[in-house]
Parts: sequence; structure tokens; C-alpha cells
Amino acid sequence: MNLFLWGALPYIAFTFLIVGTVVRFLYFERNWTTKSSEFLEKKQLRIANPLFHFGLLCVIGGHVVGVLIPKTWTAMMGIDDHMYHQGALYMGAIAGVLFIAGFLLLMKRRFTVPAMKANTSTTDKWLYLFLTLAIFSGMAGTLLNASGFFDYRVSIGPWFRSLLSFMPNPSLMEGVPFMFKFHMLAWMAVAILFPFTRLVHCLSVPLNYLTRPFIVYRKRDKF
Repeated sequence: MNLFLWGALPYIAFTFLIVGTVVRFLYFERNWTTKSSEFLEKKQLRIANPLFHFGLLCVIGGHVVGVLIPKTWTAMMGIDDHMYHQGALYMGAIAGVLFIAGFLLLMKRRFTVPAMKANTSTTDKWLYLFLTLAIFSGMAGTLLNASGFFDYRVSIGPWFRSLLSFMPNPSLMEGVPFMFKFHMLAWMAVAILFPFTRLVHCLSVPLNYLTRPFIVYRKRDKF
């Protein structure tokens, strides 16, 4: 089971994420959309959207530093374990609060505004479920590890990098606390669902706007 969860399942999730996204873009481009709901409700969105996306960017940045960058690299820059843990704890807590606040407001908007609720598909509901599990398990893991008893940079970090180098080492996950394992599994579920949901919009960059000719407007002629 350990071999499947931490050696095979991540690649299954990556395959769904990459292949599913490419197939959707090439063959179902008309469905490549956020299903924008701004016209259904704007007041709550003005507050929730910036909070969620700013918090998300901060959380992603923290994961990049904590998981993709080896511990030896930060040590070479003069960042010891205590300094790193304190920075990750306090900055991560602030980013997490913003992220969760924005997410909860978006969920409230999604399921309490009648027009929004009617515009929510079954796939959306599964997505929100696993996003909720992933977000709150990540925050719970951070808070439970406030004392710094568990160093994920010597287990989860090397494990994830071993996946990227196609030399998986599932044994690195054996001593990882349950909450962190649950967090990893929840994000794998999100990765599998990704190509079939509105999340694909995060891969869309409107670069054509940089070279598109200006749209000329003029006053309507009066007769």
C-alpha cells in the first residue's frame, strides 16, 4: 500500500493533470472556461476573490521554497532550521488565514446565493470538497507542527523531488505524520479532478492582448 500511495498514485495524478488538460485544450476548447459568475453576484466577489488569490500565491510560494528547494541550499544562504521554521510558521499562518478567509467567502457565495448554487455542477461540488480537505489539512498540519517536531524538508521535500526526477522513493514517507499524508492525498485528488473543472483557467494567459490592435471607440453620430 505504501508503494502504491507514494510511488504510483502521484504519477497517476500527474498523468490525469497533464494528459487530461492537454486533451481538454485540444479537443474541448469551447469548454475551456472559468464559467465566470461575476454577472450573477459581484458584491461578495470583490472581497473574496482578491483574498483567495493573494493567499494562494503566497501559499504556492511557501510550498516551492519548502518542498522544491533542498534544505542544504537554504543553509548555504545562512538560514538555519530555527530561522526557517519561524519564518515558515508565521508567514505561512498569515498566508493561510488570507487564503482560507477568501476560500470560505467564495464557498459561502457559491452555496448561499441561489443563482450561484444553481450554476454549480456535480463536478464543482467534488472539486470544492477536495479543495476544502486539502486546504484545511495543510493549515492543520502547520498548526500541529508549531513546535517544529517534524521537518518536512528531510522527508516530503526529498520524496517530491524524487518523483520529479523519476526515481521515486516511497520510503521517505514512512515516518510522516498522518495530517501531512492526508494533505498530500487530498492534493492528488485535486490534480486528478483539475482537467475536468473550471480550474483550467489558471493556465490561460491572455498574451494576445499585448499585440492585439487597439479597439477604436467614437461617439455615436447625432442625426
